[in-house]
Amino acid sequence: MTRSSARWTRGDTSTELRRRYGGGPTRGRRIGERGFTLIELMVVVLIIGLLSTLVGLAIFPQIDKARVSTTKTQLSMLDAALEAYRMDNASFPTTEQGLNALVHPPPEARNALPGGYLRQGAVPEDAWGHPFQYLAPGEHNATSYDLWSFGADGTPGGDGVKADIGNWTGDARSSEG
Repeated sequence: MTRSSARWTRGDTSTELRRRYGGGPTRGRRIGERGFTLIELMVVVLIIGLLSTLVGLAIFPQIDKARVSTTKTQLSMLDAALEAYRMDNASFPTTEQGLNALVHPPPEARNALPGGYLRQGAVPEDAWGHPFQYLAPGEHNATSYDLWSFGADGTPGGDGVKADIGNWTGDARSSEG
């Protein structure tokens, strides 16, 4: 019987059918070779999930540290801009004028730079997207100003990443107000 005229008959075994038609579950594979089972694939997915969880737990605290560091750097940048403002105008902006005076100098700031003191043209927010706080004269720096961020929670006080970050120390601002 030729391949084209071959027909399945009741007595044919599955091996004879596979040989005759070239099909069946071992098509394209060597005998004895298998694919992955569903259980094996699930185990691999589980292992990948566990590894990504471990990596995530190691990375997230670093993100918080980076935000604190970014906020401290922004405070230093604003400190420099405020000092430049003071050198040009003999005083710091008032609390009412706020940090916006660094971008749009008030009329009484006669020697202020026409484009302001911040390159971005806007007062930056801290690393958590909250506005910086400004008080002149300051409670901690009575002869100059206090400049601080409320930290991750955006409210006064807190511990750790939620602690306030001020220009009077490298540490968190006390929860006075």
